[in-house]
Amino acid sequence: MKRFRILPLIGAFLLTFTYSFAAKVDTVDTYSASMKKNIKAVVIKPDSYASGKAFPVLYLLHGYSGNYSDWARKHLSINELADQHQMMIVCADGNFSSWYFDSPVDPAYKYETYVATELPAWIDSHYKTVKAREGRGITGLSMGGHGALYLAFKHQDVFGAAGSMSGGVDFRPFPNNWDIAKRLGTYAQSPENWEKHTVINLLHLLTPNSLALVIDCGTEDFFYRVNNNLHDKLSERNIPHEYTSRPGAHNWSYWNTALTHQALFMKQYFDRKK
Repeated sequence: MKRFRILPLIGAFLLTFTYSFAAKVDTVDTYSASMKKNIKAVVIKPDSYASGKAFPVLYLLHGYSGNYSDWARKHLSINELADQHQMMIVCADGNFSSWYFDSPVDPAYKYETYVATELPAWIDSHYKTVKAREGRGITGLSMGGHGALYLAFKHQDVFGAAGSMSGGVDFRPFPNNWDIAKRLGTYAQSPENWEKHTVINLLHLLTPNSLALVIDCGTEDFFYRVNNNLHDKLSERNIPHEYTSRPGAHNWSYWNTALTHQALFMKQYFDRKK
């Protein structure tokens, strides 16, 4: 009888022990001075956060119609990635359809300023982080893949590594989709806005090795062609980057696998820069 009474106690102890050394998840209210409002974010701290050292940070961006909680709710092992790679993960909010730039037609949308400037400053002031580009990476899915590359290309003093998963890296072929016209004006009326804000037209901002780049898109994805085009143009300019194309569509099954690979890429970048 004693044997069967002790086992639950052992199990409870092991559960407590495991939990006490697992990643911790905070949901926080950050502040955007440019938009004069609080914006929520998820912050995942690795199991060793209490050790006293500073940690690198991977910023994760959600896709169209999503929010700051998507990655934490839908990725199967995001907490384990924080523990495995000893990094913080910050899941930012892009207000459903911001496309992560400062809208030239709607002053309420200044998500380039927020994600590239205000959010890192807030995180650095509240957490033990590596407060330099060598300790920051950014990636995202779909709209967030566009956003991650767009922000990193334009703010190379903030981010040292950038990635994209199924990213809308050239949205000009999709003039009627995903509220882009609400952020830029219609393509017919404001083509210059579309040309200036699409990632594929920003490669002139890069020099070889100025950013560590990783790009991933499935062969059944509606963004597959524009990602291939981006890969070709980066290659033409001799911009080193890692490009993965494999079977898969525009869904969480694909992104769960893609983030596992991209988190390792970011970890290797952080380690090289120590």
